[in-house]
Amino acid sequence: MCRHIAYLGPGVPLRDVLVEPAHALYRQSWEPRRQRHGTVNADGFGVGWYAEGDPVPARYRRAGPIWADLSFADLARVVRTGALLAAVRDATLSGADAEAAAAPYAAGPWLFSHNGAVRGWPGSLGRLAVRLPADELLSLEARNDSALVWALVLRRLRDGDEAGQALADTVLDVAAAAPGSRLNLLLTDGETVCATAWGDTLWYLADPGRQRTVVASEPYDDDPAWREVPDRTVLAATRTDVLLTPLKEPSA
Repeated sequence: MCRHIAYLGPGVPLRDVLVEPAHALYRQSWEPRRQRHGTVNADGFGVGWYAEGDPVPARYRRAGPIWADLSFADLARVVRTGALLAAVRDATLSGADAEAAAAPYAAGPWLFSHNGAVRGWPGSLGRLAVRLPADELLSLEARNDSALVWALVLRRLRDGDEAGQALADTVLDVAAAAPGSRLNLLLTDGETVCATAWGDTLWYLADPGRQRTVVASEPYDDDPAWREVPDRTVLAATRTDVLLTPLKEPSA
């Protein structure tokens, strides 16, 4: 399993979102409070963020635990952003992909993370994988379930689907092919955040007055304004609005 978070709001140092809160993503790497599967998220981490005037995000990813990376501590102290997506990873299966398997994945303006696991991987997604062009399969960032789920989402985005629809349709396709999968997906382009709650926890903190929205696997503090997203839901958010839409179970 994993923990992930997306932030839209006023420009702040990365550490204000990822390190300083009492139960920030940094602490969730060894002491998550609401994680249902797994206990320690030490198999890699990553953060992607947007610089003012540049729609293409930067990324910093590593294969080891976030607490052991002194370079990240410096980065988090000095880099400021008004939009980010970050994750800490608990690998479902061991593999050799290391840093390449750490979210966020990226393409163009998009950053993506998957909190969960595909049941029966890799065989269960064979019929979905063949829908992708060969060059997209061969250029997957990693050989894991999250990378393939990202490729399926990205194909829909490139075909013109709106972000929330791309996530929702991908979740329903994967859930139909691999029942029992956990598919909490998180996607941002620096202006909007879309996410799905499917098999694990998802929360959001909306602060329209400050034009700030946070979407995360679990709250990073004890602010009573945090709200839990019901399971089987797609979330679409900006800095000032959050919309929740139920997802139906896939047809048998």
